[in-house]
Amino acid sequence: MAKNEKLVEQITSMDEDFAQWYTDIVKKAGLIEYTSVKGCMVIRPYGYAIWENMQRILDNRFKELGHENVCMPMFIPESLLNKEKDHVRGFAPEVAWVTHGGNEKLEERLCVRPTSETLFCEHYANIVHSYRDLPKLYNQWVSVVRWEKTTRPFLRSREFLWQEGHTIHATAEEAVAETEQMLNVYADFCEQALAMPVIKGKKTESDKFAGAVSTYAIEALMHDGKALQAGTSHYFGDGFAKAFGITYTDQNNQIRIPHQTSWGVTTRLIGAIIMTHGDNNGLVLPPAVAPIQVVIVPVAQHKEGVLEKARELYETLKSAGIRVKLDDSEQSPGWKYSEYEMKGVPLRIEIGPRDIEEGHCVAVERPTRNKTFIQLSELTEKVRERLQAVHDDMYKKALENQQRRTYSCRSIDEINKALSENGDGFVKAMWCGDEECEDKVKAETGAGSRCIPLEQEEIDGKCVCCGKPAKCMVIWGKAY
Repeated sequence: MAKNEKLVEQITSMDEDFAQWYTDIVKKAGLIEYTSVKGCMVIRPYGYAIWENMQRILDNRFKELGHENVCMPMFIPESLLNKEKDHVRGFAPEVAWVTHGGNEKLEERLCVRPTSETLFCEHYANIVHSYRDLPKLYNQWVSVVRWEKTTRPFLRSREFLWQEGHTIHATAEEAVAETEQMLNVYADFCEQALAMPVIKGKKTESDKFAGAVSTYAIEALMHDGKALQAGTSHYFGDGFAKAFGITYTDQNNQIRIPHQTSWGVTTRLIGAIIMTHGDNNGLVLPPAVAPIQVVIVPVAQHKEGVLEKARELYETLKSAGIRVKLDDSEQSPGWKYSEYEMKGVPLRIEIGPRDIEEGHCVAVERPTRNKTFIQLSELTEKVRERLQAVHDDMYKKALENQQRRTYSCRSIDEINKALSENGDGFVKAMWCGDEECEDKVKAETGAGSRCIPLEQEEIDGKCVCCGKPAKCMVIWGKAY
């Protein structure tokens, strides 16, 4: 089989129609099914298993850092939501309201949770009284509702799954350190578990979270050159605490106001995996989150000893903690190759009569279709090596795409030229800090500010828009 041979004909080529390619994959690979509720989806078992693996990795990391899981209600009284004015203004267009309980009209409307800051604040006001009560390091795994007008599976839906961390600290220094720490946790997760390079940065004032003092984000570049916000971490200062009357008594018996943070990632990361790593044969899944890391395909399984040996390999890998599947169905090997390519299984093991005679099996890596012979006596060790090689190849390819599609520009004309001649991507350009210039760049190029990267470079001393002295370098891009 040639490395570039297309096995899955029912998937539209990404070069022909990227949006349709994406839709074909989420359907054909069995990740989602549409529902009668517009903008909402069924996350099918294979898609949900990817999320479960993400959840497991992140949840373990959160707990290592001292966070505890809680669960807040899904309904928020309107009066509670209105306590922080900037916050409610930011979310008002996306809020879904409950107005009736049964046949009776409610005395007060209930918001279906778009985010939980107000609920956590109400709770903190009841339980935080002394410096001994701090910090509170909480997280919850829930669904939220935001009434999006334009939806696409995983990327933007009206109900989606996420984790939202909420912490409260005695001092601003502690809260800022938490905000930065969690940004780094997300960046490490994307690069080490999802094989997805990201840029860490701070959002501009116009783009920060409603009610936050500052918002940090990780930005990823998709295969088509569009940016995707992959995670956010917010420093709230003491604004929410003041609005909700949260105070504590310090060691000197003085009344103080605590400082808060919030941070989260969502099932949008599944969409990010698809658009960063997928190809014209379907999904390409990072081994760390793949529901099936290895699939064993018996070749000529009707011949004596083949199925028995395949089952032996299955038991060996399973006992080593590798997520492995043996496909001993009556489908042809060619059908199985196509099926598991579409599902993005990182490694395929082929075993047939000749392989058994020679004491090895064939390992085929999903991203590159590289084939290697593995001695059966070294199966577990070599499979782990191949899975690591798959991750490394995926990360390298994604990083090369990001670097190839990152352009340094000194004027709006240069931005337009770079994007039109080379395709969409990240643009590095200087900015004076004026919101009017930020808006003008987006209006004239289609590329909005994504973040002010923590690792700064000086492309030019002047603003890309107005020519005045620049304050910082910004990453610009067209986004999902």
